[in-house]
Formats: sequence, structure tokens, C-alpha cells
Amino acid sequence: MATRVALKTTFEVDQVIQPVFTGGSVGIDKSSRILATTLGEDAALTDLTTGRRLALIEGDGEVISTLTLTPSASHLIVSSRSLSMRIYTLKISEDFESIDATLTRTLKPHDTPVVVLAVDKSSTLLATGAADGTIKVWDILGGYVTHTFRGPSVLVSALHFFEVAAGEDSLVRRKSKKGAKKGETIQEDDAGTVNFRLASGSQDGKVRVWDLKRRAAIADLDSHVSNVQGVDYSASHHVLVTASRDKTIIWWDSRTWEPRKVTPCFELVEAVGFIGDGRLTYSAGTNGNVRIWETETGREVTKEHGAKSEEEAVVSAVYVAASNILLCVQMDHTLTLYRLPSPESTIAASSLTALQPFRRISGTHDEIVDLAFVLPDRSLLALATNSEDVRLVSVSNAGSSSTTDDRTAYFGQDVALLKGHEEIVLTIDVDWSGHWVATGSKDNTARLWRIDGAKDTYTCYAVFTGHAESLGAVALPKTQPQEASDAYKNPLDHPPAFLITGSQDQTVKKWEIPRQAQKGNVKGSRALYTRKAHDKDINALDINSAGQLFASASQDKTIKVWDVEAGEVQGILKGHRRGVWSVQFAPPNTPVIQGEQGTLSGKGAILTGSVDKTVKLWNLADYTCIRTFEGHSNSVLKVVWLNMPAADEGSSKRKAQFASAGGDGLVKVWDANLGETDCTLDNHEDRVWALAVHPETNTIVSGSGDSTVTFWKDTTTETQTAAAEAATKLIEQEQELENYIHAGAYRDAIVLALQLNHPGRLLSLFSKVVTTDSPEKGSLSGLKAVDDVLAGLSDEQIFLLLLRLRDWNTNARTAPVAQRILSALVRSYPAGRFSDLSVKGARGQKSLQEVLNALRVYTERHYKRLEDLVDESYLVEYTLREMDALAPAMDSAPTDALMIDV
Repeated sequence: MATRVALKTTFEVDQVIQPVFTGGSVGIDKSSRILATTLGEDAALTDLTTGRRLALIEGDGEVISTLTLTPSASHLIVSSRSLSMRIYTLKISEDFESIDATLTRTLKPHDTPVVVLAVDKSSTLLATGAADGTIKVWDILGGYVTHTFRGPSVLVSALHFFEVAAGEDSLVRRKSKKGAKKGETIQEDDAGTVNFRLASGSQDGKVRVWDLKRRAAIADLDSHVSNVQGVDYSASHHVLVTASRDKTIIWWDSRTWEPRKVTPCFELVEAVGFIGDGRLTYSAGTNGNVRIWETETGREVTKEHGAKSEEEAVVSAVYVAASNILLCVQMDHTLTLYRLPSPESTIAASSLTALQPFRRISGTHDEIVDLAFVLPDRSLLALATNSEDVRLVSVSNAGSSSTTDDRTAYFGQDVALLKGHEEIVLTIDVDWSGHWVATGSKDNTARLWRIDGAKDTYTCYAVFTGHAESLGAVALPKTQPQEASDAYKNPLDHPPAFLITGSQDQTVKKWEIPRQAQKGNVKGSRALYTRKAHDKDINALDINSAGQLFASASQDKTIKVWDVEAGEVQGILKGHRRGVWSVQFAPPNTPVIQGEQGTLSGKGAILTGSVDKTVKLWNLADYTCIRTFEGHSNSVLKVVWLNMPAADEGSSKRKAQFASAGGDGLVKVWDANLGETDCTLDNHEDRVWALAVHPETNTIVSGSGDSTVTFWKDTTTETQTAAAEAATKLIEQEQELENYIHAGAYRDAIVLALQLNHPGRLLSLFSKVVTTDSPEKGSLSGLKAVDDVLAGLSDEQIFLLLLRLRDWNTNARTAPVAQRILSALVRSYPAGRFSDLSVKGARGQKSLQEVLNALRVYTERHYKRLEDLVDESYLVEYTLREMDALAPAMDSAPTDALMIDV
């Protein structure tokens, strides 16, 4: 039997690009796969090969001061401003899809916040450095302190564990108030054993080396004059390297603790360490470059390169020796991964080219202002993220596997940056092919970018200069050329014909795009015409599918429709009460739309969204508003048409739908004919500025001020199929239940009635069982088959039955049946089963407690009523007995009567 279910539009969250790092400390395991980062007050664990979030550890309400991940990924240690330190045991799932983080200990390590952590290579020892200069060494598994070192009351800025053979540094110079004089040596007599050391750097520029066996400082190195940010040790070269914000790197001889080499870096150095066995040293700092040095000579082997932007300055770095990878943290919260030179390679001075990251991870995309699909297969997403750079992010699932290499991008991975604008990029548009991207910025310029995904080249093709103020809107023609043309076959060599720009200077300009790329980033393009378009800022532009008209939306509450060729106004749309933020022509395959003023051709419609919280649909034939859509509780910031599906079988009309995004953080999908909301999509916590629709899958992509990008999958077909299958199955089960009842199969009927949640039929079944004329001996309910059913219920079925018994127990007519079944149910399980019953729902055990309490109250009332009846029956029995004693017997009645007469 076919069941037709009304079509309901549904969208579900498919995937989300969300922040992974918002500043602070990072950690990485020795396999270079698990990344630990701070995410506000929480900590996140991410799989670096797939970009998948493995775990999110909630914080204690205070900002995380520092965190670290053990090399073996067995533990995560998190310290916060609340002065607490939490140690989590990590258990990785077999399929590496998730990590179970179990809190094993919460400690208060210091009286001031912990600012730096270090773990030894065996993942058993933890060092904590506090703001008051105190250093403690902990046993991670035991959770207790093994050593406490007290230096000057100066913030500890760097820590590093290392091991040395005692014979290798038997002569150690120490400067101490209690120890030897300057230059005096102290002989150590434990040659042949391994000594564990802890090197610490502090804010006063001092470096101290602590011996864990002797529990004392064995070296006090005083040459830096500012924060020591990096410390590392090389056993094969007997050298300790330190780097400071005083712009120097110092290599120390670990046998004499004298400086071997002091090298100026001309930048604030934030990280330093040895590569491999220590022949080469890396450093990174405020210039944003990773530099390589020869350890023995202190000479730089990387070629001289200029400083990067302030946002690209490196603030910290973590080196993974097993994979020879350096993870750098930039000022703008971007994480960059570098492959360092092989430790065995021979590199001449100044012969190594500048190192480039093989992977870039945006910790947070900040406020997402605009977005658009890029490339013909729509495998990239261009994001304008409150920055002067446009980020290209992979939205293909091809690389989302554990076997992905550096060349295969996983979903959400940064692929490239479009660098060239000098101020924040406000708007993005893409042509029909996906190869050409136009951007508008606060630097008063527009740029055209050529995107070649096959060759991984992303270049600026042309720069358009002429506006006096910020560009809030750009538009490229979407007209697809004929399939036989060269422009269709090779779109990379055929840029769009023109570009339309709109600015805060209230003008629109049409630009002719040169046929050859501009060399040297020359700003030589000229506008074909400039028109004074509006009285206030221009917020949006759109070009119709034929490329003959374009529309401009302004803060002056109006939308103007222009002729592209002549630049003349064809019509003005008036009706919005506030500024207009978005405008879009209907696609050519839009079906006929029924409006309040009549019908109109789909391709002759235009949508607008305004700060007045409404969306309006306009008729281009007479420039009148044919319908107003109300539903958002805040400004409508973006409107886009959805793909128009083919007409359904048996249906003569196709649905014309569009989506709108608002300042209320919601995305709404509307039926253009009915004027109603088909569904509301909620997954953002801030304004939704950007909206796009995948041309093939109908996936809606929304970008918000909360730094997230949500992909909404169109599940309308799946929902309709599932609903039809559920309706068919329900009918079949209803018939099956009737068959069980008719056949007297109480066991199967009761199970199915519980499953279908039919209280009336369930009561009828139990009544027949309880009131049967021939109950089975030893049965609790009257039928042993029913007893077996009651004894084998799941937690959900028990709770559902208790709900029914509660309702039946409130009625005197159905209470006997309820009491009989309740008695059978209680006797079928131990008391602990009811107290530990798993109850779904937000109220959980509270709702269970209320149900049991209601059963108890009415049961007590029934028993009280029975007791009253018994008491009354005693009175009746006594009265009858007394009446029997007073009443004369039948055989002595005449005699008694005679006696009375006398």
C-alpha cells in the first residue's frame, strides 16, 4: 500500500568549519598527528591528518594559562588562571575517530598561575613554572611533587628536560652564594650514570640548570638581558642553546657552562631548538621566518629574507624530532607546519632558501563577512574573514582520511591566501566557471584573482582603482558561454568581460577587464563609466543571468535596476523602511511565482533583504513588490535563491525557494509561492553575514560572526522517503496488532502495543488477562506468557508502562487492573532496577521519581479506601448479628406473641 506524505523541506547540519585555536599554548604528540590547543576556556584535541576534532575538554570557567600534551599522547595537562592544574588521561578509539579524556587529578601546583609546562621524553615527568619564579617537578602518574626549585621571584618563561652522562660534564662551573667562587670547579664522582637535568629560563634573562639528583642548581648562566623564550640541549655536541627577546641566540658549552657563540638575530626570538642530533639549530621570532643556523659556527644557513607582516610574527613553536616537523604559532592565531632540513644534510652558509610551510591551519576565521564557492567542482571556499587576505579553504572530502599526505587537503584545511589588499576585504563574487574571483576592500580597490586549482596557482590578475571610499559590493557576470566556444573550453585564459563595483562613495563603476594580466601589480585599469547611484553606502550588487541588467542595493532604503551597457537606471524599487543589505536576481529556470498581486515569470523576479527584518520579492516588469516575507527578528543580511528541482511526479508545479540569513543568527528557507517559512536553520551564535548555495547538491553554506561556517545538507528527499516508510510500517504494525488481538496472542500483542504506544488497546489486553475466568496457576498477572513479557522489558518500555499504570491507577474503574500489573511488574525485578532506570529526556530521573510518587500516592489511597470498606463491613456484620439476636425465631413466634399479650 503506497502512502503519500506531504513534502516537507528539511535541512540538517552536515559539516562545520569551526575554530580550533584562539590563542595561548599548543601541544603536539611525537607522531605529529594529535594537536592540543586552547579554545577560550576549553581545550581541543584535533587530528592533524583529517582536521577532525577528536575531543573538546571543558574548562573550569577561567582562561587557560598554558597546556601541554605528553609525547606519547597519554596525558593532557591543563593549567588555568584559577590556579588549578588538571591532568587528563587520554584513550584513543581504535578507529582514531575520537579521544576519551578522563580527568584523573585536579591540583593546585603554585600560589600564582602556571605560565609554562614541560614534559620529559618518557612522558612520566612534568615541570611547572609559575609567575613567582617557583619550579616544581611532578610524577604524572602519581600526581605528586618530586622536586621543588626556588629561584628569584621572577616569572619562569622557558623549561626543558634533558639527560646527560655524568662523565660528560664532570667539571661544572657554578656561581652561588653558598658555593664555590667564580671560576672554581667542582668534581662530580658519579661518572657512568645518567643524570637528569632541567633547564629553566626566566624573565630576567637568567638561565639556570637544575640537577634532579642533587636537587640543586648546577649552573647559573647570565648573558641575556630579556625574557628567555627558548631552551634546548644537544647531547652529541655538549651544548645548550638559549634564545631571548634581547634578539640574541647563545650556545653554551655544557661541560664548562661558558658561551661558545653569541649570535645577534635582529628580531625578538620566541623559539629555538636543535634539529636532530644538534648539528643545526632553528629559530623563529617576530619576523615571521623560520631560520636555520650552524651550531658549531653560529652562522645562518638560510638566505636573507625580509620580515613578514605583523600578523605573521611567530609567538611560539614546538619541534617534533621524530618527524622533523616544526609547528609555529603566529600572532593572528594561524598555525603553520614546516619540514625542517634533514639533520644529515650538508648545507653551506646562506645557501638554504627561505622555508615555506607545507600546511597552514587557521586557528579561527574571525568574523566571516562573505564567502563563495570556487573552482568548477566547487571544491574550494573563498572566505572574507575580517582580514586583508582572502582565505581559500578546501571543502572536498577527498583528503579526509588517515592516509592523506601533504598534497591532499582535508575538509576545512587552508589551501591558499589571496594576498594583495591593504585593508579588510568586505565582499567576494565568483564568475560562472569558478576560476575568477573578484574582491572589494576597505583600501578603496577591487581585485580580480585567477584561481588554477590544477596547478595550485592563485594570482592577482588585475587591480581596479578609482573609488574614493571602501568597496562594499562587487559583481561579475554569470552568463555561461556556448559550449563550442574557447571561453567555455578554457575559462582560465578568458577572464570575465567586465566587473561592476559599488562603494561607500555612493557610486557604481563598470570596469573593462584586460585580456592580459597586469604585470607588477600595476593599478592601470580604467572604469568604462561611473554613475552616482544612491544617497548612501552601496551594500550589494548583482548581475542577472543574461548579463544585461544589474541591481544595486543601498543604505538609502532603495534598490535600483540598471542597464549594464549604458549604465542607465531602468527602475527603482521602493518599499523597505530601512537600509537594504542584499539583492539577487532569480535564476533563469525559476518557475512561475504566484504573488499577492498576481503571477509573474520566475526569471523576472528579484529578491531583497533589509535591516527592517523583511525580505521582499519584486516584479521586474513593473518594479512592484509582489510579496513581503516576515519572520526574522533582526536585520536580513543576505538572500540567495535555492536550486530549482525538477517537477515531481504527479505535480504540475515546482517549488521556488530561497534562503535568507539574519542578524538573529538564523537561516530561513522560504517558499516563494506560499510566502511562508519552510524551515529554520539554527547553528550559529552570532550574526550570519554570508550565505551561498552549492549549484549541484543544493547545500546551503552559512558564515557567521561566531567564526564558524556551517554546511546544511538538503535532506528533503530522505525525509520524505523516511516519512513514507514510517507511515507504511505503522499501518502494517496496526494490522499486525489487530491480528494478534483477534488470535488471542497476548504476549505478542502486548509487546507491539507497548512499541506503538497504544494505551487503550494495552489496557484492554491487560483487562482480559487479569479478569480471565481461568487464570494459570502460579501466574502473577493471570497468564504466564504475560509474566514473561513483563519480566523482559527494556528500561524504556518499563518507564512507558509505568506511565500508563500511573494514568490507569488514578481511575477507580481501571485501578484493579493497574494494581495487578504493577504488582507483577514489581515482583519481576529487583528494587535496584527501578532506582537505576535509564530515562531519556532532559528531566531524567526527576520525571521517574514523579511517576513513582504518583503511583505510591494513589495506591495508598486505594488501600485506604479498601480499609475503610473492611471497617464498614465489620459494622454491617455486627449490626446484622445484633439484629439476629433480637429478632424472634420462626418456630417460637406464637408463644412469644402470647407472652407479650399477657
